[in-house]
Parts: sequence; C-alpha cells; structure tokens
Amino acid sequence: MTLTISKDSPCLFITAVANHRLPVFRTDAIKLITCRAIDEARTSCGFLLFAYVIMPDHLHVITDRPREPSVVLQFLKGIISRRVLGYLREKNFQSSLQKLQHDDWKRKHRYSLWQHDSDVFSITSETAFMQKVNYIHQNPVRAGLVKQAEEYLWSSVRFWRKCPREDEPLKMDIEKIVWRRS
Repeated sequence: MTLTISKDSPCLFITAVANHRLPVFRTDAIKLITCRAIDEARTSCGFLLFAYVIMPDHLHVITDRPREPSVVLQFLKGIISRRVLGYLREKNFQSSLQKLQHDDWKRKHRYSLWQHDSDVFSITSETAFMQKVNYIHQNPVRAGLVKQAEEYLWSSVRFWRKCPREDEPLKMDIEKIVWRRS
C-alpha cells in the first residue's frame, strides 16, 4: 500500500489533548506505553503512520485515511486510553487516576484520559503535509524540552532526518509515500 497525498487521498493531522491538560505523558514509561498503543491502533485500524510527537499533555500524529477520521480517532484514543489507564491502575497511581475521574456517564467509564474535543484536519497537499511534519518535530524545542529536535526520543524526527536510532519507540511508514515532486 502506498499513498500519494491529494484531495482524493488526504492524510489526517490529529491532535489529542489530555483531560484538563494534565501532564499524563510526562514519564518515559507512559510515553513508551503510548507508543506501543499507537502501534497497536495502527495495526487494528489499518492506518499508516507518518509522523508523531508525544508531549507531556498532548500528542500529534499524521496518518493516512483508510477509514473515516472519527474511526481512526476512536481506535487511536481508545487504545491509548485503555493502555495508559490500565498501567495507572496496575501501578496503583491513585492520585493520577483521581485527577482523571469524572461523574459516571456513557458506558459507566470512571476515568477520561482525553479532553472531548480533539482536532482532526485533512491534509491534501505535500506542502501542507511537510508544514505539519515540521510543526510536530519542533514542538519539543518550542516547549523548551530540548535544544535540538533530534534529542527528543518521543518523536519521528530522526526518521525524517534519516538518522533513526536502533531503539526507536515507534517506526514510521514514510517509505509508503509516493511524492509527486522530487
């Protein structure tokens, strides 16, 4: 499967923000669980993953669009939520769980990892695609987490700069993009 970015085959730029902008993704353990959950969602939903960054209180990903955006978002947020909340329960991190607790609502969920308003934008040109990739990779630099984007482990920047580490937490599908311009 390959992808030519266009109006007929757009990519999705997804931003998911932690509930109350809590720094849920602050620890490397949670970031690794999140990477594994993104990979699980990719396999389960069948999307390609082109870029990502995990920040302390939110994440960005760029995927293709094998299904409706709401379905891709449901797989992505649902699997990440189950894995992260499961880890917090397993480690008995009650104070973290308490901050994510809400009144019972649909399907008796006690905790909500995400704010309910996620942003999903269609990307229909290579120019817009590269602008979003660069935005994602500069996020940790703008936030003061690192001086150079490549220093931040929880991002796809090294794949794009052709210097991936052996222990990259998440592999990208960049080779599946068919570029119209050289």
